[in-house]
Amino acid sequence: MIKVTVKRDEIIISGHALYDEYGKDIVCAAVSSTVITTVNGIMKISSNSINVIEGNPLVIKILEHSEIIDKLICNMIDLLTELQEEYKDNINIRRC
Repeated sequence: MIKVTVKRDEIIISGHALYDEYGKDIVCAAVSSTVITTVNGIMKISSNSINVIEGNPLVIKILEHSEIIDKLICNMIDLLTELQEEYKDNINIRRC
């Protein structure tokens, strides 16, 4: 299961969806593309606003809040929440 922990200044993503075998897992692919697209978009706007620590877990530290950065983060969480609603056994989001 992919676990997403959302805090005001930090998002932690860990685990594997286990929906299908490695390389064919559409839930993992959806989470990865959602997160990577969001991180890349934020970095184009302000490279100093977030710090990403790659690995398992993936940690996104929000260093600076602005209207656009917060909207992009909220959009990412909304998209992950939609995935959670469809794939309850494969992704869990916890807000702290």
